[in-house]
Amino acid sequence: MRVILLLILTISISYTYSQDSLLLKAQVANSINELQDFVAIPNDALNANDIQRNLFWLKEKFTQRGFNTAELETENHPLFFATLPMEEGKPTVLIYMHFDGQSVDPGKWNQASPYKTVLKQPIENDFETIPLETLKDSIDYNWRLFGRSTSDDKGPIVMLLNAFDLLKKEVKTLPFNVKVILDGEEEKSSKPLPTAVKEYRELLEADFLLIADGPVHSSAKPTVVYGCRGITTLSLTTYGPVKPQHSGHYGNYAPNPGFQLAQLLASMKDTEGRVTIKGYYDGITISEAEQNILKSVPDSNQAIAEKLQFKSAEKVGSFYQEALQYPSLNIRGLGSGWIGKEARTIVPASATAELDLRLVPESDGNRLKKLVKSHITNQGYHILDHAPTKEERLTHTKIVTVLEGSVTDAFRTDLDNEYGDFLVNTMKQAFNEDVVQIRIMGGTVPIAPFINELQIPAFIVPMVNPDNNQHSPNENLKIGQMAYGIKAFYALLSTTPN
Repeated sequence: MRVILLLILTISISYTYSQDSLLLKAQVANSINELQDFVAIPNDALNANDIQRNLFWLKEKFTQRGFNTAELETENHPLFFATLPMEEGKPTVLIYMHFDGQSVDPGKWNQASPYKTVLKQPIENDFETIPLETLKDSIDYNWRLFGRSTSDDKGPIVMLLNAFDLLKKEVKTLPFNVKVILDGEEEKSSKPLPTAVKEYRELLEADFLLIADGPVHSSAKPTVVYGCRGITTLSLTTYGPVKPQHSGHYGNYAPNPGFQLAQLLASMKDTEGRVTIKGYYDGITISEAEQNILKSVPDSNQAIAEKLQFKSAEKVGSFYQEALQYPSLNIRGLGSGWIGKEARTIVPASATAELDLRLVPESDGNRLKKLVKSHITNQGYHILDHAPTKEERLTHTKIVTVLEGSVTDAFRTDLDNEYGDFLVNTMKQAFNEDVVQIRIMGGTVPIAPFINELQIPAFIVPMVNPDNNQHSPNENLKIGQMAYGIKAFYALLSTTPN
């Protein structure tokens, strides 16, 4: 076996080698070991000590691959920056990922610790744990590694590192200058990022931005995403009596904030899910060519409905990808009084709805929030930015407190961009199948500061399996996706753009 591996290491081969090649599997084995070490370092952005330990690990690993590294100070946690020596005349790619993870509730994980990687194999409708030592004898690409950030985003970071190992073994000359920027608080909205990108603008200059975050399309085909929706939030609270009151004594008399809020929310959408607020969808047009790209994505309305278990989708768009081209208005949380076994016969004192508004490039988040607030005023409400005083309660019949969240902008790169064409053609050649091209995805990645400040196109090239449970208990990474990611990075970083 050692003789075969040494022979392979001396031969320069193209990135079209089989995923089952011994050379790739050897690199996957190394990446699994590195990922276990990386996952073992807790990475909740609320804990500065954890983030520092992750930064130390990153510095060591990137330095081993020949990168120059630095911690870029921000108003909170530092950003991690790495660059290979720059060469004149080469285009520069800036690669963005994040190394922090969502907070964990260990009791909801099917393992002792979310930060201790567990190996599992698929069984009927479930997974069963097998010893990690099993990997010493064989690697099955259907097995999975379970642990926090295995997919989001420590796995892709390790894939990138091991792709560089493979490029070095094959003595490949890179056609790009490569810069890497890794975020330590993406899961906490990356609040310092806009200011940091302005401050370190010259250091971050590049020809295009590649984001390796999120899952590939549900078809598991190679995927290139040209944009993502932004987000902002609103919190609405309506009021009844100053304290909860006995529903027998005051029902039919004291105003019920639950009904007020329900009527207010219902006024914002029609029965088929379209926002009725005037101007909400203004400025959005989709050309025939763009429609063709949207329809080329191998989604199934029926499969989505069956998976999510509903009969009829909302009618903002005529199919899933079209729906994502419009801003959304979503109730993400709703509460008043007590429910379930704790239900009480009272008129509640207040009712609250938490809204999120997903944004597209044509929709400015502050403009949409203003439209929502104008609509609320037109429904007869007096809007406050605080809980009402006694005087305000006695002056106004209908009161609502509106609290606004910050805005993370959407971004979208033109479908005919030359670097987009390069990514699609390279991925198609590497994996010998058509690439799923997504005009804009539903989720949010805080990339707009790079695009606005650096004035460069950006693309998401996701690496992980679509059923990875990111943000949730039992997050996992399919081992086959590690091979996929190493191969994808290898192809993208070793192919000369036309």
